[in-house]
Amino acid sequence: MAFHLPDHWVWDFWLADDGDLYHLFYLHAPKALGNPDLRHRNARIGHATSTDMITWRDHGLAFDAGAPGSFDGSATWTGCVVKGPDGHWRMFYTGSRFLSPDSNANIETIGLATSSDLFTWHKQPEPVLSANGDLYETLGSSSWPEEAWRDPWVFWREADHRWHMLITARAKNGAEPDRGIMGHATSIDLETWTALPPMGAAGSGFAHLEVFQLIDIDGQNHLLFCCDRAKLCGARAGSAGGIWSLPVDDLPGPVDFGKARLLVDERLYAGRIAKDRQGRPWLLAFNNAGAAGRFGGGICDPLPIETGADGYLEVSAS
Repeated sequence: MAFHLPDHWVWDFWLADDGDLYHLFYLHAPKALGNPDLRHRNARIGHATSTDMITWRDHGLAFDAGAPGSFDGSATWTGCVVKGPDGHWRMFYTGSRFLSPDSNANIETIGLATSSDLFTWHKQPEPVLSANGDLYETLGSSSWPEEAWRDPWVFWREADHRWHMLITARAKNGAEPDRGIMGHATSIDLETWTALPPMGAAGSGFAHLEVFQLIDIDGQNHLLFCCDRAKLCGARAGSAGGIWSLPVDDLPGPVDFGKARLLVDERLYAGRIAKDRQGRPWLLAFNNAGAAGRFGGGICDPLPIETGADGYLEVSAS
């Protein structure tokens, strides 16, 4: 196992590469909670570094959750890190606010923290982007128990000189629970963001599409996301879930999630592809469903990735 903590569950994560070190930012929660299902409302972001993505040095907490009642007052969830044109790093992350101790109802929003060195972070006190109820499902507008607006993935697109953010979100319309979509927002300065209509439509068989990543491999863009068996619906109901991928044209643009293919089953989850110093792509993911279906935790060793004859990503046998 590439990274784990003996006294904490470790799950979702994202990476930043400063050219010398790979920086791992990971969700963790104490095993003293007893029930791993409680980790979500107690999640915090940790930080570790490595030269090879196999041996990691842990640096502990990146920053804490906010004050009770604030947008990230319950937990800090999944995000991404980008380096701006000013040379500063920006972490976009999910702030979660659970409405009561005995309910799963929560509101998710996108927060921002900045750093000059990837070690010391300064949180912005207010969120940079909340769910737009004119474009997306919000809490109370359906039977879904949360306001899904999380897992931001940010990238620069030279063609329109814009930063783009992909977001785990839900459609306003469509048969429940089959409303999982990819939210979309843009910015020219990484500070002010405008929510736009989703890329893709409800009805693709996913109640949610989690932990997006857009990555270029050999000149072809590929989109990664996750959905487990329990959240598959429509024609996909009852089949295996896990880490999904599909080749896509230049984003933004319509995405047909009906063409998504399972890359790795849900024994692994929240997959991220990173490239080594030779430019080879490797998949990292957290250990999800272990023995007897119990939650595992910890991040697996990197798995080699290649492009198959049909253009879809595959885990390489070599």
